[in-house]
Amino acid sequence: MSLGVSHTVALNGLTGTPVRVEADLGGGLPGMILLGLPDASLGEARDRVRSAARNTGIALSARRLTVNLVPAGLPKRGPAFDLAILVACLAAQAELASPQDTVFLGELGLDGALRPVAGVLPCLLAAREAGFARAVLPRGNAEEAALVPGLETLAYARAADVLAALGASERLLAAAPAVSSAEAEAGAGGADGAPRGPDDNAAGRVPDLAEVVGQPYGRYVLEVAAAGGHHLLLSGPPGAGKTMLAERLPGILPPLSEEDALLSACLRSVGGWGVRELVRTPPFLAPHHTSTTPSLVGGGSGVPRPGAASLAHGGVLFLDEAPEFAARTLDALREPLESGRLTLHRSGGSASYPAQFQLILAANPCPCGKPGRDCECSALVRRRYWARLSGPLLDRIDLRAEVPAAQTAAIVSGAWGEDSALVRERVAAARALQERRWGGRGGNTNARVPGRVLRERPFAPSGREAAALRDAADLHGLTGRGVERVLRIAWTLADLAEAERPTAEHLEQAALLRGEAA
Repeated sequence: MSLGVSHTVALNGLTGTPVRVEADLGGGLPGMILLGLPDASLGEARDRVRSAARNTGIALSARRLTVNLVPAGLPKRGPAFDLAILVACLAAQAELASPQDTVFLGELGLDGALRPVAGVLPCLLAAREAGFARAVLPRGNAEEAALVPGLETLAYARAADVLAALGASERLLAAAPAVSSAEAEAGAGGADGAPRGPDDNAAGRVPDLAEVVGQPYGRYVLEVAAAGGHHLLLSGPPGAGKTMLAERLPGILPPLSEEDALLSACLRSVGGWGVRELVRTPPFLAPHHTSTTPSLVGGGSGVPRPGAASLAHGGVLFLDEAPEFAARTLDALREPLESGRLTLHRSGGSASYPAQFQLILAANPCPCGKPGRDCECSALVRRRYWARLSGPLLDRIDLRAEVPAAQTAAIVSGAWGEDSALVRERVAAARALQERRWGGRGGNTNARVPGRVLRERPFAPSGREAAALRDAADLHGLTGRGVERVLRIAWTLADLAEAERPTAEHLEQAALLRGEAA
């Protein structure tokens, strides 16, 4: 029988689907045909696989090779299928035996080197769920593969090593040209084979909140945002400490759960950033104001890849100089701010990614940034500047704080504020109250609990509290969504004060925090 079979995994977004690779050696004109909806990069595997096979010492047959990727109706993309195709073709030639409980992932160099590929982590999770016991992959993906328990992973630098392990002729393999270890292990991000990613705020590298001095109000607002999971707009003059505050938010947030840490790692893997370990520190993404819409929310040719909004899942997305972003780019964030997910449709397919993050916007009072009478901007220029932040977007921002200039006396004195660890304890205590209160009701933070729950007994305000909320809505001209946001903030203020429920004073303070920098 001239049929060889191997297995691999096709990835669509974060969803992996096992793929059976069938190779048939038959009559007809010499060549290799790929069936099963391959994209352009996968279609080029014909030449990569032939050259890699020849340079490992076992050339593919000159007869006609038909390779079928099953299920045939599932689009397949990328070079990660190369190794599985090579194994199936050589199994069809009876050069080796292909185990049926193993998946093969890896891109082939023309010299037979195995190169790392993106998306290994979700692929291996899908393979484990499908019942596979073993995975063979490039050495550059070994650390990422080690994060998947219950699946034996074998990492190799050369295709020849894989073929030898599968029983190919050692005599032929020994005659193959040598592949340098540096070339075999090189990855997309550097000579060590480790792609560089957006997880530079791993444990121990998050700046401490103690470094922010002379800014008590900014620190207070940041703590409120962290305690309730609220989105935040910081407005103030240059040098007030807006960026310093935002960069320190991950350090006062609770660590990621194991599930969220694994999901964050999968997103980085699919994005091609590579994964070395499960990072429990919430991610921090700060794209430049020239970023395009696809880079922020995801996109690209074929199946769209995750953008900064998804890579920030479970953490913080910080947009400095927010009014300098394109209005269309900012408005693209409205969907994930409400649903916590991004569904992207492109001509090559669609993909859905989680995008539950805290959004922090920072802005100067005007384009020139000069305070008070020194401002050179006309009223029209100021209106145009702030008009880039649309009303529907601002309506989804819970806290809007006008941060004053930093107190120079405190800076000169060399005093230090409370460090991140102390603030994180208070935030964790407030989050624990929310978990107990909202658990089982569709959310675990004040910012995420469904609005209907806030308006139902026993949580709806009544009496003096209801009157205070009505007065605040009239005074600040709040929309229906705005009233709901005030309720959420008030619950957070109550949690920080360890109160049983929000008081009228909490509601009044929440309304000020909601509308201050509108």
